[in-house]
Amino acid sequence: MKVAILMGSASDKEKMRGAAKALSLFGVPYEARIISAHRAPELLEREAARLEREGVECFIAGAGLAAHLPGVLASKTVVPVIGVPLNGALGGLDALLSIVQMPKNVPVATVAIDNAFNAGILAVQILALKYPELRERLIDYRTKMKAEFEEQNSPVDLEAQE
Repeated sequence: MKVAILMGSASDKEKMRGAAKALSLFGVPYEARIISAHRAPELLEREAARLEREGVECFIAGAGLAAHLPGVLASKTVVPVIGVPLNGALGGLDALLSIVQMPKNVPVATVAIDNAFNAGILAVQILALKYPELRERLIDYRTKMKAEFEEQNSPVDLEAQE
């Protein structure tokens, strides 16, 4: 199993680290690349084909502004694509709308603006359909998350000064 994390610019690296962090939590190998759908469309097409040949089972693509990377990528592969709209202008709303408004028959799953971590978790969920051991790790993760939240769910004194 393998996931490819693509981003349109070197300036997107910090925001896309969340996807790598989520994948690493579950031991899912990934490859990260900077590829622009606008500045180097031929490179995107070649890399998408190479990654698919090498067995990539899910793509995570982060982009801001016009945010065409996830959609162009989805048009070049049948492998699931998760889009991460990045805040580059207009609070990231421009990127969000660009990614979620894909035409019929070329879907891109989309997470919240700048939420690459959730994209990584969604990729894990997709892969867990095929890999039972990954599904078990995901169940354990959710169980631990729930237990940690329940520990925090105690009476709170809102009048106390800190």
